[in-house]
Amino acid sequence: MSVKRKKDLRKKYLLGEIVVRAGLSTADRAFLLGGLLELARLLPDTAEFQRLRNRGEMAFRTKASDPHWQEKPDAVQ
Repeated sequence: MSVKRKKDLRKKYLLGEIVVRAGLSTADRAFLLGGLLELARLLPDTAEFQRLRNRGEMAFRTKASDPHWQEKPDAVQ
């Protein structure tokens, strides 16, 4: 297997792991793609982008062995 192919497989594996970690492994594929397309529209310098990024960082810091991780809902402001 070529180095390029191995890198591509690793990238896909890591992206799939994110989907599983978010609890979306059984979600409709069109739904997932639609959501990702909406996320792709967010500019990095916006508050919403930063809020979602912070949420993801928090999720990555939790134990990988905890498949039922749920963060507390955002406080209503």
